[in-house]
Amino acid sequence: MKIAIVGTGYVGLVSGACFADMGAEVTCVDVDQQKIDRLLQGEIPIYEPGLDDLVQKNVKAGRLHFTTSLADVLNEQQIVFSAVGTPPDEDGSADLSYVLQVARTIGQHLNHYMVVVTKSTVPVGTAAKVKAAIQEELDKRGVNVSFDVASNPEFLKEGNAIKDFMSPDRVVVGVESEQAKELLTKLYKPLQINNFRVIFMDIPSAEMTKYAANSMLATRISFMNDIANLCELVGADVNMVRTGIGSDTRIGRKFLYAGCGYGGSCFPKDVKALIKTADNEGYSLEVLKAVERVNEKQKRIVFDKLVQILGQENLKGKTISLWGLAFKPETDDMRESTALVVIHLLLSAGCRVKVYDPVAMNECRRRLGDSVEYCRDMYDAVNDTDALLLLTEWNEFRIPNWEIIGKVMRQRIVIDGRNIFEKSELLSMNFVYDSIGR
Repeated sequence: MKIAIVGTGYVGLVSGACFADMGAEVTCVDVDQQKIDRLLQGEIPIYEPGLDDLVQKNVKAGRLHFTTSLADVLNEQQIVFSAVGTPPDEDGSADLSYVLQVARTIGQHLNHYMVVVTKSTVPVGTAAKVKAAIQEELDKRGVNVSFDVASNPEFLKEGNAIKDFMSPDRVVVGVESEQAKELLTKLYKPLQINNFRVIFMDIPSAEMTKYAANSMLATRISFMNDIANLCELVGADVNMVRTGIGSDTRIGRKFLYAGCGYGGSCFPKDVKALIKTADNEGYSLEVLKAVERVNEKQKRIVFDKLVQILGQENLKGKTISLWGLAFKPETDDMRESTALVVIHLLLSAGCRVKVYDPVAMNECRRRLGDSVEYCRDMYDAVNDTDALLLLTEWNEFRIPNWEIIGKVMRQRIVIDGRNIFEKSELLSMNFVYDSIGR
């Protein structure tokens, strides 16, 4: 089966490599010539464990190709996936300009039946707009070519995307014809053979499923952060509370960890977009609006705790160390990361900021330039500093040598934004220690 995937960002490149590994012949398309050149040279433009090996394997096998021209390869394809970006507009709605441009390009060159699948996260009703855009271009050409549109939202976790794709909880596919269903069933047959669930539904329901799933997970995070903040006020331990409620099978244990806020490419954007979709329909999603407010407040909680310890007036001139820049471990993605908020607050307060992250240093330098000091490792980052702020729970941060850290810090202050350190251990070593909800 021949398929094309437009967009070689996180979703497009992972999906392309995985489909190729399942046996499809895949052409990944991107308008960014530099990105395509890098891919042709075997360079992976994003960080995702195992992706470089998977791409190289399938390029070598002749199943994975790269180009900048969809028009040149369009009519060799049976299915075209649109995996281009849908960045948020200023009002929180999803920007569909790239999605619709792909649709227009397809309409301008289509000459045989195919299924056009939206894989990007898009609001309900987008497939109808894609269909209309393709048909409009066909009408301009005066040709009558049948096609179908479909929705196949991704549910990939950064840092675990290949496993998520190849061993999914579920694959959601929205279709409006039996012909499209048959073609997509054939594409996903390897997963069905292995008894993974492929769930077919109508297109609006598939589009809504993606937003509803991410919004539910974001809600759990904000709920636990709110509970954690109350735990501190009443003397409870949020970790014990999490264990207690997570043991209820109706609730479960996942996404109940308190911390310093969620970020990334999905949750913040998708929550905003779903809120905007509801607003456009005259309905207010009050729970999600509260989820968003809680999260924005939570992103500054580590800074607020530092202010409580040192005093706002004493921050100027202090040197503060940050462990972790990415929004989560196993990625270099800093989109909407708590680190960006904390760094801004620290710099505005007149602090010198030293940072270290195992993989996100280049991304931080791209975003922030020389406004912070980049350190060679976690111990270099705490040398001659007044406080350590833990923002991302990378494994290498979990069992640090506190004796060394205590000797090289000016002040033994540790604020644990992800609750990964043992409170009693640090207190016994005369550290001032604070965390979330404990």
